[in-house]
Amino acid sequence: MSILDSLPDEPEEETSPESLNPQNPQSDQQEPQKHNAQTNGGGQHNLLSPQLKVDAPLRIVETAFLASTASLIWFINFYFPLGPVLRIFFPVPIALVYLRWGKRAAWMAAVTSGLLLSVLMGPVRSLLFVMPFAFMGVLLGATWYRRAPWIVSITLGTLLGTLGVFFRLWLLSVLSGEDLWIYLITQVTELIEWIFLKLGLLNSPSVFLIQLGAVALIILNNFIYLFVVHLAAWLLLDRLGNPIPRPPRWVQVLMDY
Repeated sequence: MSILDSLPDEPEEETSPESLNPQNPQSDQQEPQKHNAQTNGGGQHNLLSPQLKVDAPLRIVETAFLASTASLIWFINFYFPLGPVLRIFFPVPIALVYLRWGKRAAWMAAVTSGLLLSVLMGPVRSLLFVMPFAFMGVLLGATWYRRAPWIVSITLGTLLGTLGVFFRLWLLSVLSGEDLWIYLITQVTELIEWIFLKLGLLNSPSVFLIQLGAVALIILNNFIYLFVVHLAAWLLLDRLGNPIPRPPRWVQVLMDY
């Protein structure tokens, strides 16, 4: 026997494709993880896409419904006035749209309500609603959405309501051909003369004092109106799941009593 025959046989090198790639257990573990991540990502995408598809028509339906509600309240109050009951809720539906769906939906609701009223009642009466009540709904919704205090939202609403009164006087004066500011000045003059009479003052009020009293009366009227609107919205929107900022402490104490 030769020395070559006594040597052990050397293993033959494997030339299969599996032997060419070095075995890496980490890469083998990463491949299932990548596959699971891709599967989970696709599942999340599939779960989110139907939700987005549902939110879009829901936003459109609620915006249209609340815009028509605001228009209907104005329509009923114009032909069948029930005192200040329905007037309190003029800006509330549009403010609710802002709280639920944001600024763009609120402006769409304001424009939609104006267009609907222009079809039902004419463009003039539609403008009397849009300025100031539709704009007031957007303003109140913006302040409530940012959780501003009541004094801020009431003050801004009072300024907008005062501008709305002057806009109404100007528009109706242009259409009627008469200066309606004179009628307001006459009413304020009688009120100031009655106050002077009760106070025992013999002087007659000046023109500047009468005009200042008319402006102050308009501002006071709008301030009280906005305060009542806040009370109604506080009681109503809390039950609808869209609460507004909390009122001052003394208001909560009065409401408790």
